[in-house]
Amino acid sequence: MTDCLTQYYRCPSHSFRLALKGPLSATSGYFRLGDATLYGNYCGRELSSVPGADLVDASRDTRIEEGVMYLPFDLEQVVDNLRCERYVDTRENGGGMTALAKTYYLARPLLPFALRSYLKKLHLNGWEKMSFPQWPVDCSVENLAAQLLQFAARSEGAGKIPFIWFWPEGAPGCAIMTHDVETQSGYDFCSTMMDVDDSFGIKASFQIVPEERYGVSAAFLNSLRDRGFEVAIHDLNHDGHLYKDREQFLRRAAKINAYGKQYGAEGFRAAVLYRKQQWYDALQFSYDMSVPNVAHLDPQHGGCCTVMPYFIGNILELPVTTTQDYMLFHILNDYSISLWRRQIDLIMEKHGLMSFLVHPDYVMKAREMSIFQELLAHLASLRKKTGVWITTPGEVNRWWRQRAEMRLVEDGEGVRIEGAGKERARVAYASEQNGRLIFTFQPPADRASLHQVHNSSGEGLHLTRAADDLGEFFGERQIEYHTNERRGL
Repeated sequence: MTDCLTQYYRCPSHSFRLALKGPLSATSGYFRLGDATLYGNYCGRELSSVPGADLVDASRDTRIEEGVMYLPFDLEQVVDNLRCERYVDTRENGGGMTALAKTYYLARPLLPFALRSYLKKLHLNGWEKMSFPQWPVDCSVENLAAQLLQFAARSEGAGKIPFIWFWPEGAPGCAIMTHDVETQSGYDFCSTMMDVDDSFGIKASFQIVPEERYGVSAAFLNSLRDRGFEVAIHDLNHDGHLYKDREQFLRRAAKINAYGKQYGAEGFRAAVLYRKQQWYDALQFSYDMSVPNVAHLDPQHGGCCTVMPYFIGNILELPVTTTQDYMLFHILNDYSISLWRRQIDLIMEKHGLMSFLVHPDYVMKAREMSIFQELLAHLASLRKKTGVWITTPGEVNRWWRQRAEMRLVEDGEGVRIEGAGKERARVAYASEQNGRLIFTFQPPADRASLHQVHNSSGEGLHLTRAADDLGEFFGERQIEYHTNERRGL
């Protein structure tokens, strides 16, 4: 049961000693461990069939004896249930569409934009009553991993547990910008989008629809790459029917794979963020970007409940962890970056991946463009103040795959990292102090400070890192940091 934890933290296999407490139930249900809402089979208790506030707390059924942690659930199963959205009703999961949705997508090309938005609002009526996944960001996987790491650090003789930090150079988090190009007008606007991105020093990935929407020229693809932007495949023809049935999916997947090779694209995203993760083995891409963190506003509900990349077979999933522009503007009627800022703060608390989806098609007007530029300015400011890593999906894919192959070597001289890319990696240490989970690491810098991150459950994360201009951002997140010159909250 330890594989998913050792892969998540890239720590030595002996860091966790886990065992099942007893036989598991035949049926699955919802329970919690601290702040993490979980779904799976359980030992010795009847679980709720729906998520809610009054759930069985697994911490009361977890015990540690002689350094072994006995869990009342199968850790691998529970994590997979969240990441692969297996908690969602099978009638809804996997991209299956209702008769109404099928009719909508058949008629969609003929419908005015305002009518399409109105129909989507009707479909999403009551979304705010959904209690799970947690809106606007669900970090159940992160909360579960942190709780078990804290249990392990609490074990007798555990001391500090070394692991490979999540991002290169000790960055506190990561952000990527992606642009799905849906129409001819969006295609024509891509050059302007690159100009806007470049004005803030941010490169993005453009997801291109290969068939029916617009003609894709080699010159256009080269114009993106020549300026340092990336190209990914966006569905086949964006009709919403990619996962209609297995046979049709396989036919389309063969075409999509061929376009991926033709365009030199390593990444893929399905239209409308439809997905059926158990079919991903037919896609010949290095990474996918189709799974939302929380999908209350999407036609296919669910969400992977994590803000970190994760593997689905050989494909690396880069989840969409923030609200896409269309939903923000036309469903929520929110013309500000307040929600995005809130999501950024929540993801940064978990040191996760901030993945943004902004369509060229929907930011051509001055009002929407000004909001997009405000978002880019905010991200650029975070990069300057905190050292957050703003990069492209392809770079995240390469780093995460390198990190997955790295290993920690413990010898008489301490702990070191071995493997390709080790020069960019950092060793971090997890320990428990005063009932809080503490992370420490020492990046290669002459000046260092110690600051403390409090998440929603009151746990603390201490990180040692350069102290340049951390005050403004971290002050907003209830982070206590200390330098020789100042102290702030």
